[in-house]
Amino acid sequence: MSAQAPLSFEDIKVGEEFVSPGRTVTEMDVVLFAGLSGDYNVLHTDAEHMKSSQFGERIAHGLLVLSLQQGLVSRIAPELVELPMAELGWKFRGPVKIGDTVHVVARVSDKRPADRPGWGLVTVERRVINQRGEVVQEGESEHMVERRLG
Repeated sequence: MSAQAPLSFEDIKVGEEFVSPGRTVTEMDVVLFAGLSGDYNVLHTDAEHMKSSQFGERIAHGLLVLSLQQGLVSRIAPELVELPMAELGWKFRGPVKIGDTVHVVARVSDKRPADRPGWGLVTVERRVINQRGEVVQEGESEHMVERRLG
């Protein structure tokens, strides 16, 4: 999808796939998200404690990574995030550590006319993948996309 004219429902193809640029998760991201969300769990804030954990170091908040994937998808397919209807079942598959670089692969898995005239519903499967090729989050969302008039 391009940054030019917005795509309509008819332009979107089932099976179409979009890959975002990468985004490195920084310590500042984790610290700011903890402050914003109030989630100061030791998983995210206590480096010494986490040295002896299964992860060996602090990890990013799952909801931080979910927020990052939303931002990354908006850079590659704005039509698929402007009017979300529902976020459907997110699975957190693995940790994202400070310094990991993630990207999103978004795939159109379904589309159908909406009950609302002039609109269609598009289902998008999303996978957040780290620099090692591991899927760390996955889920899907459903979006209303405007249909062409005429």
